[in-house]
Amino acid sequence: MMALFAATPFRHLMPLIGLLLLQARLSAQKDSIVLRNQDIIVGEIKTLERGVLTIKTPYSKSDFTVKWSGIREIYSDNHFLIRLRDGRSINGTIQHVKDNKQMFITNMEGYTLPVKLEDVIFVKGVRSDFWGRLKFNMDLGMTIAKANALRQFSMNSSVGYVADHWQSDAHYNYITASQENVAKTKRTDAAVNFKYYLEKGWFSLASMNFLSNTEQALALRSSGRIGGGKMIFHTNKRYWGVGSGLSFNIERFTNSADHRRSLEAFAGSELNIFDARDFNMLSSIYVFPSLTEKGRWRSDIKVNVKYDLPHDFYIKPGITVNYDNRPAITGRDWDYVFTFSIGWEL
Repeated sequence: MMALFAATPFRHLMPLIGLLLLQARLSAQKDSIVLRNQDIIVGEIKTLERGVLTIKTPYSKSDFTVKWSGIREIYSDNHFLIRLRDGRSINGTIQHVKDNKQMFITNMEGYTLPVKLEDVIFVKGVRSDFWGRLKFNMDLGMTIAKANALRQFSMNSSVGYVADHWQSDAHYNYITASQENVAKTKRTDAAVNFKYYLEKGWFSLASMNFLSNTEQALALRSSGRIGGGKMIFHTNKRYWGVGSGLSFNIERFTNSADHRRSLEAFAGSELNIFDARDFNMLSSIYVFPSLTEKGRWRSDIKVNVKYDLPHDFYIKPGITVNYDNRPAITGRDWDYVFTFSIGWEL
């Protein structure tokens, strides 16, 4: 009888005790998210990028990734850099997301702004140090064949940093191939880019670009560019941006052709599609009509497709095409490179 009397109240108290334990658990962690199926994940929100929220938890070695559209509520006391579809950047806290529709952001001045969940395209924790804002990836490819002693090696790497109102990134890509009775070929391209975000999707940009290419007898082309552009649209599924400006070139060649100095205009477009399961496609096209060499024009086209693998690994096929209607060697106006590589990203 005593056991029954003790068990009955305890049975009724179990839900209350469970709620208290859950509340204590949520309070012990800074961030928690509630999914549309009512599941709860507790940990540290790291980023929202390309429609996927990444959250680090103390009970798993691997970070959890959740589709942004699958989140019902968010609770956090941390500060984040939040970027909206219309180009605005806000440094503040996320109060909560209610019913998968609206997010309330409190900025550093204490003003609370309600925004639609679908209008949030980027979130990054700003309480982290320099390394928390850094992004890095590298991939390698290699081909070895007995026939004609074929040896081919490729490397692609990039690093980027995101601040409150600007971002900077750099990349270095290298490919070399050797074969018996055939001249060795090499191609290297590198760039350092800076972009400052303005209102309503506008941005200014500056970059330094370098290209070396044996196919076109190009020892080194150094290009300094400055200009601006606008995001036509930027959602959690894709973005499309256009830009234009001026480019100053210094070109040195491996044959007897004279060095060139020229001023060009440039105009281009970039499209990124990243919510197609584990696929991500980045494509760009730029055209460079010369302002100082009458009749000369160049173009650069790139298409990269990436497929995500477990543990932050990925495979990436890609193609790069360069065209110059006045190359250093007649008949070498076109050059293209196709690569297939496996890589890892931080």
